[in-house]
Amino acid sequence: MFTLLPGVGVELPHGAGTLRFGMPEHDAQWAVSTLADVRESWVCGAAWAFGAAYGDLVLGVLGGPCRGAGLAEVSFERPGEMADVAGHVPVVWADVDLFGYPLAEVEAALPRSAYAPAPGRTAGPYLTHVRLTAPQDRSATDH
Repeated sequence: MFTLLPGVGVELPHGAGTLRFGMPEHDAQWAVSTLADVRESWVCGAAWAFGAAYGDLVLGVLGGPCRGAGLAEVSFERPGEMADVAGHVPVVWADVDLFGYPLAEVEAALPRSAYAPAPGRTAGPYLTHVRLTAPQDRSATDH
């Protein structure tokens, strides 16, 4: 089970550790590599990126925009054809498996302030993509 920890990162299954926002690329790759083969990739605007397939999920891990930037985003994606069936690998937030129940049930179970679905996020009754991003540093704009 992957557990989303807003503001912190993602707890990985099987005691593989936690992907913490701000952690270095090498540490993030090492943690994920204990679960699956890691494949480096390229994403516009990210200093580094890699992915891994785990069960019916594709995990995407991105660094921030600057060289040497730490972990900034973790995403989970299921193939579009999977939108009609529940996910096999739990991705949990606030004790709710986001891919394990139809979107309507997920929306009803999560607090309104915690979840605001974007229209068109899924082609079927189940979510196919979830993304967790690092909190924005507001210290530079709060004067």
